[in-house]
Amino acid sequence: MTLALSRRHLLSTAVAGGCAALLPAFPRSVIAANPVDETVRLTVDRRTLEVNGKAASVFGIRQPDGTPGLTLDPGRRFVVDLANRAGEDAVIHWHGQTPPYVQDGVIDRNRPAIRNGESVRYDFTPRSGTHWMHSHHGMQEQLLMAAPLVVRSAEDLRADEQEVTILLHDLTFRDPAELLASLGAPAGGMAHGGHGQMEHGQMGHGSMDHGSMGTGSMDHGGMNHGSAHDMSGGMAMDLNDVDYDAYLANDRTLADPEVLRVERGGRVRLRVINGATSTAFHLDLGRMSGQVIAADGNPVQPVTGSRFGMSMGQRLDIRLTIPAEGGAFPILALREGAVQRTGIILATPGATVEKIAATGQAATEPLDLSLERQLVAVTPLAARPTDLTRRMQLTGSMMPYVWSLDGLTFGSHRPLVVRQGQRVELTFENASMMAHPMHLHGHHFQVLAIDGRPVTGAVRDTVLVPMMGNVTVAFDADNPGRWPLHCHNLLHMATGMMTEVVYEGFV
Repeated sequence: MTLALSRRHLLSTAVAGGCAALLPAFPRSVIAANPVDETVRLTVDRRTLEVNGKAASVFGIRQPDGTPGLTLDPGRRFVVDLANRAGEDAVIHWHGQTPPYVQDGVIDRNRPAIRNGESVRYDFTPRSGTHWMHSHHGMQEQLLMAAPLVVRSAEDLRADEQEVTILLHDLTFRDPAELLASLGAPAGGMAHGGHGQMEHGQMGHGSMDHGSMGTGSMDHGGMNHGSAHDMSGGMAMDLNDVDYDAYLANDRTLADPEVLRVERGGRVRLRVINGATSTAFHLDLGRMSGQVIAADGNPVQPVTGSRFGMSMGQRLDIRLTIPAEGGAFPILALREGAVQRTGIILATPGATVEKIAATGQAATEPLDLSLERQLVAVTPLAARPTDLTRRMQLTGSMMPYVWSLDGLTFGSHRPLVVRQGQRVELTFENASMMAHPMHLHGHHFQVLAIDGRPVTGAVRDTVLVPMMGNVTVAFDADNPGRWPLHCHNLLHMATGMMTEVVYEGFV
C-alpha cells in the first residue's frame, strides 16, 4: 500500500479545526514525482550488525543496493518512496531539511505513523548541506534507525576534493526501553511523536518542578556515568547517562574500522554527523589540521584546528589536506568525559595501517562552546527588528529521570506560538546539571549570543546549551505548521524535554 503525503490529506484532517486557510501551500506534485527527477526508494528494515564479535539486531534505512541513506546532486528534488519493512510502525524525520510541515517525518494528529508494509512518497525541494535522517518514533533511533542525508551544491561539485561521510552512533545490546527504565525513568517513558497526544506511558510529571537541584555528587543509580566539576561553584556535572556497549563510526568500531583510500597531498571534505542518541564527541584529526567550513549544513567562515566538539544531532564539514608524504591518518571521535573512542582511518596507497585501541589514555574534557564562539555564518539572517522574544528554561533531574522545559514535560508543555513572518528570538537557559543540544524542526536559526555576549554566529538547527549556560538564537517564522523543539539527547526527549513552535491558527 502506498500513501501520499498530500495537501489534500492534510486538508481532510484539519478542516474540522478551522485552519484550512493556514495549510502549507505545496503542490500536488507531492503525489506524483516530477518526471525530470528520479525517484529514490528507501526501505526501513531490520538487519544484523556484528559488533566486536557479537550480533546486534538493529534497523537500517537503505537504498535497494544496500547504500545507507541518500546523497543528492545539485538541482535534484527530494523525491523519495519510503517503504516500511521494519515489522512495526515507523516514521523518518529528515533532520536539517525544511520541508512543508506534513512531510517533516513526525507523528501527530495530521500525520500518521507509517504502518509496517506501507510506503509513503515525499517530494520537496531539499536544502543543501550535510544532514541526516532518523526515526522520530519511540526509541527506534537508539537501534540505529538513522542514515546520512547529503545534498550537494554546485560549489561542492566544482571543488577538487574527496568527500568522506562519517555517521557516529552509540550502540547498546539491551532493549532501549529496559535501558531507559534502568535510569529511573517512569514506566513507558514519554511519547515524543504525538504532539499533545500521549502515545504510550502516561506520565504525571507535567507540573513537577524539575529545576530545583542539589549540588555535590549526583546519585546515578549505581551506573558509571562520569562527571566533571564546574570551576566556579564545584557543582557536579553529569556528562554521560549511559555507558554504551560500543561506539560506532559508519557501523564499525576501532576493532574493525573503515579504511578509506586517499591521495597523497589530496584534499578531503569530511562530512561528520553525530547521530548518537546520548553521546557527545570531540572529533580529533590527530596529526592533521583541518578547517570547519560548515555547521549543520550551512557554510561558515573557516575555523582552523585539529579537534572540534560535536553534540548529538550536530554536523560539521571539515576540509583537510592529506600530507604529501602519505601514511595512515586516524579520524577519531572521542567520547566526552570518558576514554572510549571510535573512528575511521584515511590511508594513502601502500600505507601501513596499525591497530588503534578503542580506549584512550585519559578521559576527554566536557564539551564547551569554544568552537561555537568562533563560528561566523557566511550568509547570516537578514538584519531586521525582533518581533517576538521568549526565554525558555531547560530543566530536569537524574532522580527521578525526567527532563523538561520550564518545568513542564511534553503533553503538559507550553507551545511557543508565532505568527507567520515574525522574527523570533529565543534564549535557552540551562538550569540543569547536564548540557542539552536543542533542535528545532522546519527552520534554521542563527546563534546571536552565548552567556549574554553577542556573536555573529553560525546558522544551524541544533545548538548545545551547557550546564548553567545560556544561548540566544533567532529564526524567521517562514514555514507554517506545528514544529517540535526538543533536546536531541533521545533519552531526555523520551522523558519529556520537548515542546512545539506552533503557528497561530494551526491545530
